[in-house]
Amino acid sequence: MNKDSLAIYNKSDITSIAIGGFDGMHLAHQELFKMLDDNGAIIVIETGYANLTAKTNRAKYTSYPLYYYDLVEIKHLSAQEFINLLNEEFENLKTIVVGFDFRFGVNASGSIDDLKTLFNGNVKVVNEFSHENVPVHSRVIRDYISCGDIKKANVFLNKNYIIDGIHIKGQGLGAKQFVATINLKVKDFLYPESGIYATYTIVNGKRLKSATFIGHRVTTDGLFAIETHIIDEVLDDVNSHISIEFIDKIRDNKKFEIYEDLQKQILEDIAIIKNMDI
Repeated sequence: MNKDSLAIYNKSDITSIAIGGFDGMHLAHQELFKMLDDNGAIIVIETGYANLTAKTNRAKYTSYPLYYYDLVEIKHLSAQEFINLLNEEFENLKTIVVGFDFRFGVNASGSIDDLKTLFNGNVKVVNEFSHENVPVHSRVIRDYISCGDIKKANVFLNKNYIIDGIHIKGQGLGAKQFVATINLKVKDFLYPESGIYATYTIVNGKRLKSATFIGHRVTTDGLFAIETHIIDEVLDDVNSHISIEFIDKIRDNKKFEIYEDLQKQILEDIAIIKNMDI
């Protein structure tokens, strides 16, 4: 179990914990964190399906220490054994905070009532949180991102959606025939719907306005790509680690019969994004 990776306290200092998957660290998750005391911590049950804030990226969005538990390694525990584990690891634990639909123990057999019975302390249950009458859940945010509704996703996330990647060599057409782009290889994160997006690219420690394409390059080689053009700035040297912050979708991906039409469209996209107040 990778339980200690980002802890800033000794475990004996922890008096309250919030338990969940916490993919997205979104508005509803933040409601749970508000219930923690000054010596609180976040217990992340890592299911392997997190792709909004993959792996330890959750730490960017909280000041509380995080402890990661791999579901594969604890799913055999009964409800009582899971509580015993928490009591052993956090010897001064007084409060557990969970969401309204929390389940625990083997085959998710433990209910909130069981939690209140088995844990000799305070159990705080946070009701379902909604924004404009829509329940805020990671699956809802994933749906928004998958269909390109980045603005709605960002509202539910309470931040702009960000993916991290590694700078790779592109097909070589950009700077020669179109515009210079930075090409990325991205793992672990959910891809937004194919198309052109207004973005910020975080590169070399700078947050720069950019136009980002994601999808299959249907006009050229047909391969999938994530490539971003930095607006009004030329970078001679680019670090290997790049982040892209998505603001809004500009248009769908489209096949052009001739390069000149694609060139014209790319310049129009860039002009639109350049003049956006983002």
